[in-house]
Amino acid sequence: MLALAGAIALPAPARAAGLRVATVDWAVLETLLALGVVPVAATELLQFHEVAVEPAVPASVTDLGLRGTVNFELLRLTRPDLIFSSSFYVSSEPRMRLIAPVESFAIYARGQPPFDAAVRMTRSIGQRLGLAEAAERYIAETEAEFAGLRERLKSHDGRAVIPINLGDPRHFRVFGADSMFGEVLSRLNLANAWTEATSYSAMAPVGLEALARVPEAWIVMIPPVPPDAERILARSAFWNALPNVRAGRVLRLGSINPYGALPAARRFARLLVEAFGHAGTKPLG
Repeated sequence: MLALAGAIALPAPARAAGLRVATVDWAVLETLLALGVVPVAATELLQFHEVAVEPAVPASVTDLGLRGTVNFELLRLTRPDLIFSSSFYVSSEPRMRLIAPVESFAIYARGQPPFDAAVRMTRSIGQRLGLAEAAERYIAETEAEFAGLRERLKSHDGRAVIPINLGDPRHFRVFGADSMFGEVLSRLNLANAWTEATSYSAMAPVGLEALARVPEAWIVMIPPVPPDAERILARSAFWNALPNVRAGRVLRLGSINPYGALPAARRFARLLVEAFGHAGTKPLG
């Protein structure tokens, strides 16, 4: 089980370059784990398991609570030598610096492609922790996986893809070209059907009627899905009248962290290509 504040059951040291590392950011967490580094502490680990799913978080990692309200007392008790943060948690960094040095990354920034930023972050973490070779290997494996997935997509029908996350039965969040999902589509040689501008990767709320503007696209639904949304959509005359839905061009993927790093990009790419492979046999829409 995860260590709790009252138990004071702290993890054994997880060292890289002689450092005990903690992080408050999920994109950093998944990158550390992908490089074989087990941090002493991170945030919202149960939620990370549900949303990001992978990489798996070892039980030795102390859960620091919510990302927006970090348990600084518990963070101090884990005795980190270094804390990795991101631009999402700037307001918390003064308090973190009272505990240990803080290094911050910005994958999601206005006008910045997140995939390239995630590559840079992976390299920076690798260099900082004496794992430069492991970082370069992971980046190379990522490119190789994308090459293999592009090969599998050669028989794709050429239609664009619109990646969405339902907010309720009438609205959705859409991921644009500046999102990690959008970047993955581009690297898979797939067009994003959503061509309007987004702010920091996504736009919400967008009315369901907007899907009528992309009748030929594949609708890719990314969790979480509100409990009643699918039930209501199943009875919705508008939803069932959409050409995409009538033609079975609706894919439902497993959960993915929309603000992740290279591991999240790889998971989205893999799940999407697998879903295309099953599209002819699964009931959709």
